Amino acid sequence: MTAKGPTRELANFVSNLGSQSLPDEVTAKAAEIILDTLGCGIAAWRDDGEKAEVAGRLAGSFRSASTSTIWGSTERADAAIAALANGILANAADFDDTHKRALLHTGSVVVPPTLALAEERGLSGPEIVTAIVAGYEVAVRVGMAVMPTHYRFWHSTATNGTFGAAASASSAMKLDTDRTLVALGAAGTQAAGLNTFFTYGDMTKSLHPGKASFNGVLSARLAELGGTSPPTILEHEKGYLNAYSLEPKLDILTKGLGSQWEILENGFKFFPSILASHAAIQATLDIVSKHDVRPEQITGIVNETYATVKSHFSAKDVTTGMGARVSVPYCCAVAAIDRAVGQAQFAPERVLRKDVQDVLAKTEVVAVDELTALYPTKFPARVTITLKDGRTLLSQRDFPKGDPQEPLSRSEIEAKFLENVSARYTPAAARELASFVLALPGSMNVAPLWKLLSQT
Repeated sequence: MTAKGPTRELANFVSNLGSQSLPDEVTAKAAEIILDTLGCGIAAWRDDGEKAEVAGRLAGSFRSASTSTIWGSTERADAAIAALANGILANAADFDDTHKRALLHTGSVVVPPTLALAEERGLSGPEIVTAIVAGYEVAVRVGMAVMPTHYRFWHSTATNGTFGAAASASSAMKLDTDRTLVALGAAGTQAAGLNTFFTYGDMTKSLHPGKASFNGVLSARLAELGGTSPPTILEHEKGYLNAYSLEPKLDILTKGLGSQWEILENGFKFFPSILASHAAIQATLDIVSKHDVRPEQITGIVNETYATVKSHFSAKDVTTGMGARVSVPYCCAVAAIDRAVGQAQFAPERVLRKDVQDVLAKTEVVAVDELTALYPTKFPARVTITLKDGRTLLSQRDFPKGDPQEPLSRSEIEAKFLENVSARYTPAAARELASFVLALPGSMNVAPLWKLLSQT
């Protein structure tokens, strides 16, 4: 294969990346991403049991070789099938990390294939971390290269995430540049996942990272076995960038590759809902807490924000937990009433209760040009609550808590993990798992991790 261009440059980066070339802050961030993603996946058994059961039964239905662990369970499956199930789990409660300029839940597409293959092939901690970083850097660059028009129809985690999953799998399998190039080509032709779920709040949102993770392993295995694929899948005139974006940015694919680490721009979620809701939630909480606003006083809530919120996340016919998680009006309404937004606020019985449905009916999203111009550098929300006595109370937030501009501390990331796994693990077991994961950058013996992950 002699084709030259950004796809090959990415493949070369992945195949030649080694742990010794990674700055300490990058390896530390990768370990935090693994921890956060595992916590989100294990929490699914409690916070979206229906989806977790489906993921487990789906993996079992393939009756595959039992090489890799389904997180938080005693079940095992072939690495590709385990990656599928764990990708579903990681995104089930919409609590997983986000790279805002790629609008991508990167952990849910790079951690499942990496850990599944690491268990199958006996990788060390540094090798795991390297594969995570490789996948992260590829996925978000592809995402940024097709945004923002890509998001009109396509779910970035599903589509752009497939490239990250293939890169992580290729790194974990130690493929050379030519074989990694084949894996990326195979990934690109499989990339799919529509944003239709924003209307229905259905399970396809979580299927997307599962299938991307599966496709990553499939692509790398195809390459390892001598398969072929388009060597210019990203830059070809009929390739990915031109097919999936109205304004493709080819230069972004390799800009700063190996020196500008996009993984450091990762954001960890503070609320278990669509990231677009977080600034609005915080602005709402600011108002109701500061002014002691009671639900019966509210005549209206208006969230002025950037255009994507209006076009994608403003549903008001909300009847399911996932539908609520991706509805910014619902998140504002429940924040105004409960003065908290955690897993309890997305339980089906809470979503359907009359008090929140009444306030939801009074909550609107308005796209504002000046705020749209700030996106995606900022995720601005200007919330105004109008009361029966005529008062209007306003608060604006530009960066959600957990954003790189307002990051979660290591202790806050650990606390989130411990709470996420609390229904499946004792406090001592949870702390042991957290400590082991955070030490992965320097751990040569990873075998105890698989036993820790299968504890229930």
